[in-house]
Amino acid sequence: MSVLLETKAVVKQFGEFRAVDRVDFRVQEGEVLALIGSNGAGKTTLVNLISGLLTADEGRILFRGQDVTKQPVKERIRAGIARSFQLVNLFDQLSALDNVALAIFSRQGKTRRLLTLADADRPVWAEATEVLSLFRLDAKARTLAGGLSQGERKLLDVAIAYALKPRLLFLDEPTSGVGTREKAPIMDTIVSIVRSEGISAAIIEHDMDVVFSYSDRIVAMHQGTILADGTPDQIRRDERVLTTLIGTPEPPR
Repeated sequence: MSVLLETKAVVKQFGEFRAVDRVDFRVQEGEVLALIGSNGAGKTTLVNLISGLLTADEGRILFRGQDVTKQPVKERIRAGIARSFQLVNLFDQLSALDNVALAIFSRQGKTRRLLTLADADRPVWAEATEVLSLFRLDAKARTLAGGLSQGERKLLDVAIAYALKPRLLFLDEPTSGVGTREKAPIMDTIVSIVRSEGISAAIIEHDMDVVFSYSDRIVAMHQGTILADGTPDQIRRDERVLTTLIGTPEPPR
């Protein structure tokens, strides 16, 4: 597989605290990667640097061979980097369909308000309906986002990111706050879609069952640095990971 994204010696410092410390990180074309680590390890900061929500103090970020280190968020989205959020960021007073349609209009550079959209934009609504169907949310198309269950809100958040047509999709805790029974259906849906579409996905996740069940490769961070990088089997046997990630039980063999 070829490298889709690569960071080179990336640094982010907040006062005296170095949240990301000269990190070399990569994502391959078409892989599902898990990014793990205890709270404060630097995972979300690294993703924020890659997606453009933060600016690196040092180092470079390359996406498809192009330097995007200084590009704003909109340019990175246009290049093909998208993300979902741990704290779901939806328009609760709009329907699920409207939320997805807004992402499509944004992708197309349209700025008109939803209420003024005319029949000429029917292809957008058709695409939004297809996206909801793909994420098994078509029955909830007219439901206000605020009225969805937590699991449905998580799926809708990912569906919105997917509607931006990314090449690389970051998923921040896609199963947090949902019941145990909901986790597998959510991940089955997401991973099936990204694999079938050839999208690379990087998942920030604390649930080790999810991590070891769905990822091709696992990167473990600790104190702003990369602690380990390998296949699930390699990480499962890595004593540094098992002893450093306090409170994380060894996954079942």
